[in-house]
Amino acid sequence: MHPNPAFRAEETERHVAFARDRAFGVLAVSTDEAPLISHVPFLLSEDGALAELHLVRSNPIVRMLKDPKPARIAVTGPDGYVSPDWYGIDDQVPTWNYVAVHLIGQLEQRLQEELLDLLDRQSAFYEARLLPKPPWTTGKMSQDALDKMMRMIVPFQFRIDDIQGTWKLNQNKPDAARLSASEHIANDAIGSELDALQKLMRG
Repeated sequence: MHPNPAFRAEETERHVAFARDRAFGVLAVSTDEAPLISHVPFLLSEDGALAELHLVRSNPIVRMLKDPKPARIAVTGPDGYVSPDWYGIDDQVPTWNYVAVHLIGQLEQRLQEELLDLLDRQSAFYEARLLPKPPWTTGKMSQDALDKMMRMIVPFQFRIDDIQGTWKLNQNKPDAARLSASEHIANDAIGSELDALQKLMRG
């Protein structure tokens, strides 16, 4: 993430709220070779101290995790390219604005008996956002299908020791230049969730 203090001044509470709302990130675990990476949905506690997730049993991370290991979950948000022409001031360079929060801690496999409760809480968290649709629950599955699915996945807890966030939104530019660039983001930029990025740049 960008080291400029201008982009790292947000309070931890904002990082936690952002990560909890996104509820999806990139899990990275170090090895002697390249890091192992998985894209995972997760539940984050209110205080940001604990994330809960599950992995498919065939995932290489599951096979190597006999004991708790250091890990990181990178949670990304809106991002987009910013042309220097958009600032309205001279001698600027291209950049890329983005939001990212990293959760850093220890990943630990949990008991298989805890899996159903985790799945029920995860699905309830996501399904609640789809209202007024009646929520899906594991109770809608046949017992045989549920048992088969649960044999294929493993529950994990991620105990979080540190939370770091970057909110790179042109805070290092004069207000007029930042707002001028924001006018172009939603319609002219390349990236993802550009409407949300524009709102964040406007403050």
